Amino acid sequence: MELQTRQLRYFIAVAEELSFTRAAQKLHIAQQALSAQIKQLEQSLDVVLLTRTTRSVTLTAAGAAFFEDVSTTLAAMDAAAERARSLQRSENQRLVLGFLEGAALTLTGPILSAFRDRHPGVTIEMRQFNYDDPSAGLNDRSVDVAFVRRPISTDGVDFEHLFSEPLIAMVRADHPLADRASVEIPDLIDDLMLGAVTTDPAWNAFWEFDAHRGGKPGRIFSRSTTLLEEYQKVAAGVGIAATVAAARWIPYPGVKIVPIADAEPSEVALAWPRDNDSTLVRSFVDAAIRVRDGRPDLVKRLEEPDLDDRTMPTLIPY
Repeated sequence: MELQTRQLRYFIAVAEELSFTRAAQKLHIAQQALSAQIKQLEQSLDVVLLTRTTRSVTLTAAGAAFFEDVSTTLAAMDAAAERARSLQRSENQRLVLGFLEGAALTLTGPILSAFRDRHPGVTIEMRQFNYDDPSAGLNDRSVDVAFVRRPISTDGVDFEHLFSEPLIAMVRADHPLADRASVEIPDLIDDLMLGAVTTDPAWNAFWEFDAHRGGKPGRIFSRSTTLLEEYQKVAAGVGIAATVAAARWIPYPGVKIVPIADAEPSEVALAWPRDNDSTLVRSFVDAAIRVRDGRPDLVKRLEEPDLDDRTMPTLIPY
């Protein structure tokens, strides 16, 4: 019999919440998929772990015993894996940096340079993540620290604010809004919009303007994994998309960008696991703070961009 650790973690979430709905939200997966995984686990064990009714979920006696033992086992596995990773990184003097498209924009280069000046012998391994993982590797702890855009639903993470960037709408050149000097969210939310493939509820709610819909679901016609994919779909007339001002540095034929006057800006932050107290992580955070505070000129250009300036700066790792 082979048990998947993913299924065990899913079971623990359901056992802790005693609700498939809350457990699915906690795990950022669909409730139907969670139910199917639990059923497969029970079939593998040939044991009924949960008693389900239309109103409640309870642990069977076997399920309660399994929950206790599996919780201890997985905690030990996680601790062992983290210790091994920590020792390897210490031996190799390596910092794994996760980032989404654009990373920290024009602050990225100076932050990396400031860190390298302090630790010339340390290797910075950079890993880019797409919209399917807005945590940029923090969810599965495959990175030590990450440049992220808030909000994200990742638990057990500390953040350091770097800057906030205005939002823009990407529309096809023949769209009725294309020639507007600016738009507001009510101009957009009834249109066909493009979303991200992620199941992170906080991320989706922000970029799909859920707070402005009065509880009604958005018309999310298609979901994308990258900014370039969004550009291509907008150009093809699939829908419109909300993104950040830095998208102007990737001009795409047939697509226009329009400022969203009343949108909350996108916060770019440095994030790291709360229980990771390694010297390298602390030093990287400190380097980022020093660059942010020491380069107000760069921060101002990011927070108050000239959207007519389409020249891509040289410090952006696209």
